[in-house]
Amino acid sequence: MKNVLDNVNDPKDLDGLNIGDKQILAKNIRDLLLDVTSKTGGHLASNLGVVELTIALHSVFETPKDKIVWDVGHQIYPHKILTGRKDKMHTLRQLDGVSGFPKNCESESDCFDTGHSSTSISVALGMARARDILKEDYSVLALIGDGALTGGMALEALNDAGCSGTKMTVILNDNEMSISKNVGGVPMLLSKIRSKRLYIRSNNAVKRFTNKLPLIGKPITNLAHYIKRTVKHMIIKNMYFEDIGFTYLGPVDGHDIEKLEKILRLSKKVDGPVLVHVMTKKGKGYEIAENTPAKFHGVSSFNIETGEPLKSGDKDYSAVFGSKLVELAKRDEKIVAITAAMTDGTGLAEFASEFPERLFDIGIAEGHAVRASSRNGESGTETSVCCIFFFLTKRI
Repeated sequence: MKNVLDNVNDPKDLDGLNIGDKQILAKNIRDLLLDVTSKTGGHLASNLGVVELTIALHSVFETPKDKIVWDVGHQIYPHKILTGRKDKMHTLRQLDGVSGFPKNCESESDCFDTGHSSTSISVALGMARARDILKEDYSVLALIGDGALTGGMALEALNDAGCSGTKMTVILNDNEMSISKNVGGVPMLLSKIRSKRLYIRSNNAVKRFTNKLPLIGKPITNLAHYIKRTVKHMIIKNMYFEDIGFTYLGPVDGHDIEKLEKILRLSKKVDGPVLVHVMTKKGKGYEIAENTPAKFHGVSSFNIETGEPLKSGDKDYSAVFGSKLVELAKRDEKIVAITAAMTDGTGLAEFASEFPERLFDIGIAEGHAVRASSRNGESGTETSVCCIFFFLTKRI
């Protein structure tokens, strides 16, 4: 297989590639990601999942003129590879090397330095409003995961952007994961929206058939249009994003570059806030990571063939913390653990298995986690606060 990546040093180099070339490019990028992270460590599964999406974004939009705000930012490796930093990726997360997160000092294409989740929509909305005030002309996008969408700041920004009429695009990267499996009402809403794919396929098949019928085809199609609204609301009871003011596009296969480019070009034509719902698979292209995405969210150096870490030693901080908490919980039934979408990342997997009724995963919502630890108006038990503090330090 040829290496298309050898000839891609800038997003403009994507212009001369056909879809077949871009599919090979996606494989080349994944090979580079595996080679680099197996040596330096880093965020792997999330980056493997956004390769095609990143290629499509840079094929349709023009950075640094157009602004792409990456939520959390740890899924930015393919973006860095395509924006002039592929030859430096071997220095990933090393002293004076390439950062594992967006850094404007590295490249103008990193328009906002991101570290934490749920901030991208707010940032993008501010940029879009500033653009309009200054009468400038460029696109502004926020790329946010479904896990980050459980954060209160993201929902506040959606509420503001939806009623603003401001032209901007939110890309919802829906892989049904944050670090651990997603929890809460927002993921339940997204699962209903995903079922729209069944509705779309059925609707399009019926439309193609009835339009071919002589004389009666058109009236039947019009009747079907009336009926389908009822069917739509049966399948999708509440199109939340449309209800709050967004034009909703999707869901679309996040690993089909051609479909991604089409829907992204369509989003550019929408005058107002638009949300593009993209379905991806965390760890895509590396079977071991696909099967255990939480394990490969953040990794140290590892053997590509087996997926096993190269360094073995004593328990890490997370494992020690988790084991000790289980030990204490066995002696005190009042001890509970509260985590914000990081059951595995904070060493609480054993606690969750031993005491499932005393483990509360509240999604990416640390402020809520702190206040939810309260009892009778107090600030919460010392154990609850300890769990939350540990989570926050891990995030930082």
